[in-house]
Amino acid sequence: MGVLSGLKPERVFYYFEEICKIPHGSYHTKQISDYLVKFAEGLGLSCRQDESNNVVIKKPASAGYENAPTVILQGHCDMVCEKVPGSNHDFEKDGLELMIDGDFITANGTTLGGDDGIAVAYAMAILEDDTLKHPAIEVIITTDEEVGLLGAKELDCSDLKGTYFINMDSEEEGYLWISCAGGLSATTTIPVRYEKVSGEKYEIVIDGLMGGHSGAEIDKIRANSNKLMGQALFALEQEMEIHLTELAGGQKDNAIPRNTRAVFMADAAAKQGVERIAAKLQADWRAEYAGTDEGITVTVKALGAAEEEALALVSQEKIIFFLIHVPYGIQKMSGSIEGLVETSINPGILKLETTECRIISSIRSSVGSAKEELTDKVCYLSEFLGGDCVTEGDYPAWEYRKESKLREIMVDTYEELFGQKPEVKAIHAGLECGLFYEKIANLDAVSFGPTMKDIHTTEEVLSISSTERMWNYLVKVLENIKD
Repeated sequence: MGVLSGLKPERVFYYFEEICKIPHGSYHTKQISDYLVKFAEGLGLSCRQDESNNVVIKKPASAGYENAPTVILQGHCDMVCEKVPGSNHDFEKDGLELMIDGDFITANGTTLGGDDGIAVAYAMAILEDDTLKHPAIEVIITTDEEVGLLGAKELDCSDLKGTYFINMDSEEEGYLWISCAGGLSATTTIPVRYEKVSGEKYEIVIDGLMGGHSGAEIDKIRANSNKLMGQALFALEQEMEIHLTELAGGQKDNAIPRNTRAVFMADAAAKQGVERIAAKLQADWRAEYAGTDEGITVTVKALGAAEEEALALVSQEKIIFFLIHVPYGIQKMSGSIEGLVETSINPGILKLETTECRIISSIRSSVGSAKEELTDKVCYLSEFLGGDCVTEGDYPAWEYRKESKLREIMVDTYEELFGQKPEVKAIHAGLECGLFYEKIANLDAVSFGPTMKDIHTTEEVLSISSTERMWNYLVKVLENIKD
């Protein structure tokens, strides 16, 4: 018996649990891709798998729907892999340990991967059920979405017939997403030099932050531990001489970093000063982020006397300068869509290495020129400090379509089932719809999904009741798409 046995819809939760047994982090999708191919072959359905591990499965229309427009159901099979400090979980080998807490499914000490495992489970349940009424269906399961929509970029769509495109990668019931931002990752590398330094070794850790998705949660006024560490190091060096030996924070550029750690050398007499500064920063930040991220902790530990390689002061100053001046958070709100974040940035990964310091930032905007301008700012800052900046994973915005028959059907179906209209909105987080708009002519796309919270964090949860309601909704939408 599985942890999710007995939950409804039974087959959706069965497949979701099966997916969670298979390691499927970004860049490690071969196993889950092969599982989907075997599943399709077992049903006798047309299936193809490409070199990027994308999978396309086709199911004929049910009786009476032969003349209805073909529907594409789309999601991605990779997940963001985050775990709590001290966890021994190996995302390349271990399945997830699922738990039920009231109406929510979560994973023990790790991200859940409801983003976007639930879309895969929905698709599999649709494909296997021959009692459903629906048009011809083309299921697209892409890979490496979480690291720049890489699978979708490589997918050959020339054999697809679908004109209605239902993306199942949204995380809030009651909303239909009809537009999203474009984005990219900007990797800054700043060359560094080391020199031998002796003194007392100290560790400072900034922890306890909420974190979250750098698109969906960027408007929640949450702190970024990498940015805070820049402030902390600046504050420390204003009162004492410090020499950095270690610096690291964040694991994904599209996740707001929750924990950053630095190790530095200073005089033995500096201990009280370090502790006083840490205590003041913690108090200041908790007040600054009251109501949104007041759980911030700043802890200091003396590690004893040592002699080792530490950053030369010029290298250290360049890194602190960058962390202080690199933008974070909302840069501009949309002037045409109320409440929509237009442009944002998240310096999500910080890592000091033997020859360089590397900072990877996720940059998003629904306006192409604004995305370019913000990217230029980060790259100019990087180059000003003698470093380099390389961009990758650039994906286009999904632009609003004024006329949409699919949107009409999905709005009407929602009202039919639930007695109220859904809210139709644009989203700041990146979705793959923009790429498919470029690949498939005359595409009519809408995105929806069940309620999830704290995606891309170890507190990620998936609502059981919402999963059932959105399953019933998806089934009814397909039934209502006729000729």
